[in-house]
Amino acid sequence: MKVLLIHPNFPGQYAHVMPALAARAGNRVVGIGARSFPVPEGVDLRVYDPPPPPEEAVPPRLRPAQAALARAERVARIAIDLRREGFRPDAVLGHIGWGDTIFIKDIFPEAPFLLYAEFFYSATGADVGHEPGKPATLQDAVRLRAMNMPMLSAMQAADWGAAPTRWQRERFPEWFRQKISLVHEGVDTDLCRPDPEARFDLPDGTVLRRGDEVVTYVARGLEPYRGFPTFMRALPTLLAARPAARVVIVGGDQASYGRAPESAATWREAMLAELGPLDPARVHFLGRIPHPALHALFRVSAAHVYLTVPFVLSWSVLEAMACGALVIGSATPPVQEVIEDGVNGLLTDLYDPAPLAARLAEVLADPARHAPLRAAARRTVEKRFDLRRVCLPRQMAVIEALAARKRPLTYA
Repeated sequence: MKVLLIHPNFPGQYAHVMPALAARAGNRVVGIGARSFPVPEGVDLRVYDPPPPPEEAVPPRLRPAQAALARAERVARIAIDLRREGFRPDAVLGHIGWGDTIFIKDIFPEAPFLLYAEFFYSATGADVGHEPGKPATLQDAVRLRAMNMPMLSAMQAADWGAAPTRWQRERFPEWFRQKISLVHEGVDTDLCRPDPEARFDLPDGTVLRRGDEVVTYVARGLEPYRGFPTFMRALPTLLAARPAARVVIVGGDQASYGRAPESAATWREAMLAELGPLDPARVHFLGRIPHPALHALFRVSAAHVYLTVPFVLSWSVLEAMACGALVIGSATPPVQEVIEDGVNGLLTDLYDPAPLAARLAEVLADPARHAPLRAAARRTVEKRFDLRRVCLPRQMAVIEALAARKRPLTYA
């Protein structure tokens, strides 16, 4: 089987399926991405230079479409070269975002095209307009519709789709939702597992171990999309109630999904200015850390906070659950799909720091009573998101069905 994988941040969501495809005798795997990435033997990666941002003269609402078309053109050039070399894929896999896949069906019309359907924007029911007192505006609706334009083109050309969670699948229009399989990229539960002997070394030399009062927070960017202001506002109360508690915060200062603050360079600076100084011996900002270190942190966490607006579910919360962390999450649809309050974790209001601080203090005060939630969290990941036993077999089955010109299972 010959397979073409397209993702600007290659391999992106294909990090597990790529080596699995390449390892099968007789397969040929070709990748197209916007950055160079170490790939296993047997993967032919072609890299394009990302286009420059649209010029300031382009109206803001048109910039996403222009940027997407510019990327699509660069990917198309590589795909045309591949076709001239005689490459004819049996299946094409590409991410819906960024525009890379817009023209791919025109270059390989005979190849079944599987679209990774991560998110479809809307002015209702999702991230925009979710915050109380800040409803979506007409400008928001126009902007989001413009952002969906390149994705609609890719959807129209796709033969099938794959979405990681039910809530994300439900965001798509009905006409495309009917041909989307529920296929998460998977969590390696052999790698992400509890360890009672785990330790985590802080930069100041402090060693954290399982049983310590360690509160963790992890996000790509420290921003409102992932509930960072609410988390920070809960800390003064928590630190006063639990003198032995330490807080470890992982994430970059940039706003990955939402807006930057108006009154400061970063949301971390804005929150520290609002709250006043927090004891640096108890509150630790680590920035981004290596993946193995993140797993070690999850293993020593007494309570892991995961807050998010209705948006893409982070892989980090699933890895935390697999490592045996007790997650206190926001009562928002993506989280509620995975965590049931009092069964395999705890839920709290996304915008109210008081109940978050109370739940954190409750967990730190009586870890034994909450131990069953940790075990249940891991079972949830093993049952629904296990890489080798659930997700990778589903991914391969969908790809093989498409390559054989058969209708894949939706795994509803």
